[in-house]
Amino acid sequence: MDGALFVTVGIVGAGSMGGSIARGLIDAGVVAPDRLLVADHEQAKLAPFAELGAHVLADGRALVDQRPDVVVLAVKPQVLPAVMQTCADALAGRLVISIAAGVTIASIEGALPGARVVRAMPNLPVQVRSGATALAAGSLATADDVELARSLFSALGAAVVMREDQLDVSGAVVGTAPAFFSLFVDTLTRAGVRAGLPAQACRELLETTMRGCAEQLLGEGVHPRAYMERVTSPGGTTAAALRALEPLVAEGSEEAVDAALARTRELAEG
Repeated sequence: MDGALFVTVGIVGAGSMGGSIARGLIDAGVVAPDRLLVADHEQAKLAPFAELGAHVLADGRALVDQRPDVVVLAVKPQVLPAVMQTCADALAGRLVISIAAGVTIASIEGALPGARVVRAMPNLPVQVRSGATALAAGSLATADDVELARSLFSALGAAVVMREDQLDVSGAVVGTAPAFFSLFVDTLTRAGVRAGLPAQACRELLETTMRGCAEQLLGEGVHPRAYMERVTSPGGTTAAALRALEPLVAEGSEEAVDAALARTRELAEG
């Protein structure tokens, strides 16, 4: 298995994000299925991972008692306190990665005394190894811990280490971006249909175009503004469309990020 990390990884929570991380690590060949443990109280969520050869367990405490090298807490912020309370004594001195939005490192370290904490903010495309993850280290996390966390999430896309105060902003921007991009494809498809295009053909063309733009932006390292100029002729149709669209997108994006940050603070306050 090329690029495999010889560590055992336990993931508590097999929902959308936890399940995506688990499947992405297996698909990337970074963690062998028999070195992956997945816990969830819903048996249906565990069945696909059992079929892949991962170890599945009914609850987080049972997983932690297996002493994996890394424990990823992939549960909702509202559920995290109960999970940490159940597992606190067994996580002392262990590397714990939390993906709960809005739950600070200080809060996690307070609930898990002695744990080596890293916070991560991944987004859903980690499942297809095209995700993006922001990471921040806790007070007890070592350089090796941070590098291991970065290596795990780098296998699922881009992973960047930053300060914790930047982490929630990344969640509000990058974490929500898959929904924003999907919304744009959906609304642009609707506009195309209103103007006379068949819905399925319009959506397929837009989705393929979105993938191609992303590949060019990443592959060429070109700035998005320069890419826009590449397809915008002076006085042309794209220029006219951008004049109408850009102010709305700019204002809407700022409002959306502000709303996501406000909700993050609400979740942090419980």
